[in-house]
Amino acid sequence: MSSKDKKIVLPGGSGYIGRHLSRYFMAKGWNVVVLSRRDNELSDRVRYVWWDGVNIDAWAEEIDGADVVVNLAGRTINCRYTKKNRQQIYDSREYSTQVIGEAIAQANQPPRVWLNASAGTIYKHSLDRSMDEATGEIQSVEPGRPRDKWEFSVDVVNRWEQALFNADTPSTRRIAMRLSMVFGTGRGGVYEAFRKITRLGLSGTQGTGSQFVSWLHLEDFLRMVEWCIEHENIDGPINMCAPNPLTNREFLKDLRYACGAKVGLPAARWMLEIGAFLMRTETELLLKSRRVIPGKLLESGFKFNYPNWPEAVHAIEAAWLDAK
Repeated sequence: MSSKDKKIVLPGGSGYIGRHLSRYFMAKGWNVVVLSRRDNELSDRVRYVWWDGVNIDAWAEEIDGADVVVNLAGRTINCRYTKKNRQQIYDSREYSTQVIGEAIAQANQPPRVWLNASAGTIYKHSLDRSMDEATGEIQSVEPGRPRDKWEFSVDVVNRWEQALFNADTPSTRRIAMRLSMVFGTGRGGVYEAFRKITRLGLSGTQGTGSQFVSWLHLEDFLRMVEWCIEHENIDGPINMCAPNPLTNREFLKDLRYACGAKVGLPAARWMLEIGAFLMRTETELLLKSRRVIPGKLLESGFKFNYPNWPEAVHAIEAAWLDAK
């Protein structure tokens, strides 16, 4: 089958990562369909189809006969974890995953692989050892009853992955993409936010600075998705991150150097709590140590273009400046 005959469906694919996935697979000749709640999306090269992420509707016809589904749907976690927001975070991930499973189950020609977004935050806070799929410690949380905001994030991922792996789709290979932060050029990505605070001199050590940061270059992420599609022996949870996590202190030092920022004011935990409150977000996103490594991908032979953060951030910044 040639690339022009292949079809990929991206539920929730109108965000930063979805836009880049669309461009990547379009450049390779794939037919790309994005399922979106926005009915005013227009593109000469991508077909947008409305869905609500909850109910089976006409969009399910796009699943039938597709080669690949990559589900990116889910309310942003960059918010305060109020009761209302928590429920929306749960529901947007569980319901969208469940209804995609229903669409695949009733398809006459189900897709051969279904990749579903997940997150590396499922692993416990770790300073002393790395976490891969085989030996990583999943943080213990009573289902549906997280005791704090850190446990809430783990509970979200647990329920998200359960919705994926409980789906009755025996003919479709399933992959939970345990993502780290994905850094690349372009508006709306996480690099833009980090670059902004760095240019303002606010990217000094956060908290103790000993917590680990797992990260991933956008280019390697796009190649990972294609690699997982092509390699039929890859399934289950897959850590999608660079192989070399580093401490928050080192991460921000390299970021400042790449951006040409000479000053980076440090922020104690209490300062971060105040800042997170004012910015309507949570410190868990910065203070939890995510020391995750891509065990399965490395074992499968995947080669990273950007295995180390210093080279990755310099390449991203150079591309950012070139795009101006």
